[in-house]
Amino acid sequence: MAASLGYHMVLLSPYGPLDEDGLVKRAEAVGEVLPVIGFYLQPAVGGRELSRDFWTRLAALESVVGIKVAPFDRYRTLDVLHGVCAAGRNGDLALYTGNDDHILADLVAPHRVIVDKRAVEVEFVGGLLGQWAVWARTAVTLLDEARRARAGDDVALRRLLTLDGHLTDANAAIFDAANGYHGCIPGIHEVLRRQGLLAGRWCLDPDEELSPGQLAALDRVHRAYPHLRDDDFVAEHLDEWLS
Repeated sequence: MAASLGYHMVLLSPYGPLDEDGLVKRAEAVGEVLPVIGFYLQPAVGGRELSRDFWTRLAALESVVGIKVAPFDRYRTLDVLHGVCAAGRNGDLALYTGNDDHILADLVAPHRVIVDKRAVEVEFVGGLLGQWAVWARTAVTLLDEARRARAGDDVALRRLLTLDGHLTDANAAIFDAANGYHGCIPGIHEVLRRQGLLAGRWCLDPDEELSPGQLAALDRVHRAYPHLRDDDFVAEHLDEWLS
């Protein structure tokens, strides 16, 4: 169905009862129809822990063209990096950070993995992030700056390492980290509502609402980090987008 509708590739979530062997076989089967993006999803929102060997086996499939790395865990992130390098795919498989708690550090860090006594470099080329469902204009600017930092711009690097903490703090409020991410969707909706992009923060589940204290946290980060918001850009184009 995805192929018939013109999609270019498929991101496979690690949901379901399949073990690691089953997940690899599923990716292989789907890859016969469309290229595959792997997905390491954090356990707090339905993901599961997957071994370094799994990521090596998945990355070795020619049909796998990318991986969204979103375990919100540095150790598990390293498992993906090591798996990709062990499979020899560090040069042609695109890694996207999904670690909303560590976005900018992922994008600027020089990841050097030791494989068979050889140093192999691998990098994140971008982000597939819930965080970037809001303040998207700023996200474009930050990604451009991350590319300059990786190319040797020390001023950009120092600025982004500072902003990494700001963005993580903002993300904690938007995604409701204090309450196990219960309010992540209404948190995103609330930011979009404030910009006029949504009429409210309602979800399909009427019981899915902001957690206690989350609204105050959103107020705080809204005041604290105006340099992360893209309110002026949205306001400039809002009538055009909603017409």
